[in-house]
Amino acid sequence: MKPEPYLDRLIAGGTFRFRRLDIAGIDNEPVFKLNVPEMVEQETCLFHRDVPSGGQYLESLHDTVRTAMAEKAAMPIVRFADGEYAFYRHSLDCNGLYRQAENAAAIRQAMPAHIEAMRALARRGRIAPLVFPGNTRKKERGLFSFLRKSKHDDSAIGFLDFLAANDIELTGDNYIPFYAVYAYLVTGRFARLLDGKTVCVVNSDFDENACRSWFRQFSSEPRIAHAPIAAEYVATRWDSMREGVLAAVPPGVDFCIVGAGVGALQVCVDIAERFSTVAVDAGHVMNMMNGRVDKSGGPRLYTLWKGGGA
Repeated sequence: MKPEPYLDRLIAGGTFRFRRLDIAGIDNEPVFKLNVPEMVEQETCLFHRDVPSGGQYLESLHDTVRTAMAEKAAMPIVRFADGEYAFYRHSLDCNGLYRQAENAAAIRQAMPAHIEAMRALARRGRIAPLVFPGNTRKKERGLFSFLRKSKHDDSAIGFLDFLAANDIELTGDNYIPFYAVYAYLVTGRFARLLDGKTVCVVNSDFDENACRSWFRQFSSEPRIAHAPIAAEYVATRWDSMREGVLAAVPPGVDFCIVGAGVGALQVCVDIAERFSTVAVDAGHVMNMMNGRVDKSGGPRLYTLWKGGGA
């Protein structure tokens, strides 16, 4: 008999619930206008029972980052969505905007290292999966199910089952909503926390002037360094890349901003542990800092503030 989906257990037990991620000042309307109407579903996400609001998630993340920086503690923060969900089911659908895996065999070979990194992330960092009503619809079975017009996407259910199968538990201490990470990274509060700090950008693209300009708009001037990383296949080739990338990270670094696709899991965990620092998988926000929103195919939810600032 097939086990009960992990998501069902989390909700039935009262640990998590679905709720709209309301964050005062965020303006998602420009993003909705450029995409399909169903995208509005992504404003609803998993909430832990002890968290009353989206604003509280931002407060919690700020406190987490500030404390880790002050204590020089390892704090990896990694997001998971469609590309990662495909990768963890050994599918080449993970190759979307960027090439993540050469073939299914390469994914299978890399999987033990990813599972080990995921366990480390759950113990010491924050897991930020995209879980919303639109990707938690169980596929219908039956003779005429193919005639139904509604789209069924159970990719988040599969990812959460992948965690459970590998004894990785989602808790109030290690979970944060996917979009809460984006919303926090585009606040002036975050930028000013890095003022005068040593910040390393770990990405294949790096426009130092654009990054400095990004922080200056918030009256923040961190010391910015760059650790180059490959533009593709980090998820399957990290073992051969690791030492070269880590050698470029400055000693005593206070914060690392990572753009590495599906490979961000291992990159963030290894950097955080090696340098006792905060390493955040910034994704689209990294492109924003570089002035390359086009690389993300346009703006993303929870990255725009009313009036242009926060």
